[in-house]
Amino acid sequence: MSGVMASVDQRTQLAGRNRLELLMFRLGGQQLYGINVFKVREVLQCPKLSIVPKSHPVVRGISNIRGQTISIMDLSMAIGGPPIQDIANSFVIISEYNCSVQGFLVQGVDRIVNLNWKDILTPPSGTAAGSSYLTAVTHVDGVMVEVIDVERVMHEVVGSKEDLSQGVRDQVEQPNAEKNLILVSDDSMVARKQVCKTLENDMSLETITAKDGKAALDLLKGWADTKDPQLGRLAMVISDIEMPEMDGYTFTTEVRADERLKHLYIVLHTSMSGVFNQTMVDKVGANKFIAKFDPDVLGQAVIDAMKLPLA
Repeated sequence: MSGVMASVDQRTQLAGRNRLELLMFRLGGQQLYGINVFKVREVLQCPKLSIVPKSHPVVRGISNIRGQTISIMDLSMAIGGPPIQDIANSFVIISEYNCSVQGFLVQGVDRIVNLNWKDILTPPSGTAAGSSYLTAVTHVDGVMVEVIDVERVMHEVVGSKEDLSQGVRDQVEQPNAEKNLILVSDDSMVARKQVCKTLENDMSLETITAKDGKAALDLLKGWADTKDPQLGRLAMVISDIEMPEMDGYTFTTEVRADERLKHLYIVLHTSMSGVFNQTMVDKVGANKFIAKFDPDVLGQAVIDAMKLPLA
């Protein structure tokens, strides 16, 4: 198990390689689940937990980890399953969302796998309890692995601020009718909805969405190929970093390499923060990096970009 933990620590520092790596784990029983390694900060044996009265039902307790108090959520309960038993012999996957760190309690950690995207399938709808928490399904060694939408789970348990504060709202100006379209690229349905809600409801902008970097790039290249006027209306792209098929770093690199698209303003939006991400953002040529999800941070980034001269 120590080998898996060391591998997670190394691989969370990899980016821009345009691949999907999954940390596979179990929640009880034989079903394998997966989480994008880019969402993982570390994996550790479940520490001693302190119970918090009146906490969310899926929060099994809190623990001090590396000097930080972290809530530990039962991932099985969070997706509609039974509570995980034998906590002392279980594991915690530490992940970051909305600028805070949370822990997911899982029964056991299996291994990390590197997958080809031709083997990634859209999850079947309504097939089982918790299916709405999946972003994909795949097969590893003939066994189905369900990929969990971590951001949806954390949004429902932890919650997040939904609306712009008055101070940011006061800065919002009537958008330029010629440049009022924003492309939002993210593999999480919850994340796409959060961003679009802020842009559409609070800032009167129009949005179009893509489920990953490849879909976003194909859309942009298609517009360029056909001289679609939508490309001229595009004010900016807001892209997740940790996405399947094509991550945000690779997407940005591809856009900057296309003469027809290289002028586009790109904001990279991620649930993982830190100096490492900022270094990669600078390296690939993105215009700005912001952490998920704070509507004020997002809104301010858009306001600042919209004040720049039209490209």
